[in-house]
Amino acid sequence: MAYDQTDAMPSLAARLDAELRDAHPLTILHKAHETFGDKLALVSSFGAESAVLLHLASRVSPNIAVLFLDTGMLFGQTLDYRKSLAAQLALTDVRDLRPAFADLAVNDPKSDLWRTDIDGCCHIRKVLPLDRALNGFDGWITGRKRFHGGDRLRLAVVEEAEGKIKFNPLANWSKAELDAYIAEYNLPAHPLVAQGFPSVGCWPCTKPAEAGEDVRAGRWAGQDKTECGIHVARAPGLASNVGGDI
Repeated sequence: MAYDQTDAMPSLAARLDAELRDAHPLTILHKAHETFGDKLALVSSFGAESAVLLHLASRVSPNIAVLFLDTGMLFGQTLDYRKSLAAQLALTDVRDLRPAFADLAVNDPKSDLWRTDIDGCCHIRKVLPLDRALNGFDGWITGRKRFHGGDRLRLAVVEEAEGKIKFNPLANWSKAELDAYIAEYNLPAHPLVAQGFPSVGCWPCTKPAEAGEDVRAGRWAGQDKTECGIHVARAPGLASNVGGDI
């Protein structure tokens, strides 16, 4: 099915979700690429579980646009992993998205906003750069999974958000299925996984998780926060405002 711009996004998302809700992730990615072509992007943190989705996508098209949010506060190990994994998978279009200089100069000149306004920091360093980059795309792919818990427990395989179609190919997969895929294809782990980080974000807001805790327990530990904001619905016209998970 080729994407028709006259097709309403919500109805397209509903039809695709009905078709793909029980499909293998590779089938979902093939359908996403068939539907949107070069108007499709994959958003990746190159984090602890990212190798699986990136490997699957490389099997569909190594030329897919991969959007990487370089917040300026990532672990050095993440930056090294981004380079080595992209090279290993022969991904040809990995785009590093960075916060706008003006946003930092006005709102975070000392790079310490995370101490006083954690949502505002995520908004400047993640939400705004991604919103700008996604302007050129009609569909995008995320690595979210239901087993991560929280709001992700009800995650659809295909959904509509802010006028675009979002594909969540790994929504149905368990941790065991991810681990099996990694073993089957001998995919390299993020260096921090061995140090007790099952989920990796920015260094000020990421800690190792204790044994038995949820995968994302080390993200914003001690805060009433579970998402950075890029997957939080925002009202029209607010995408360019600073202020956190709006």
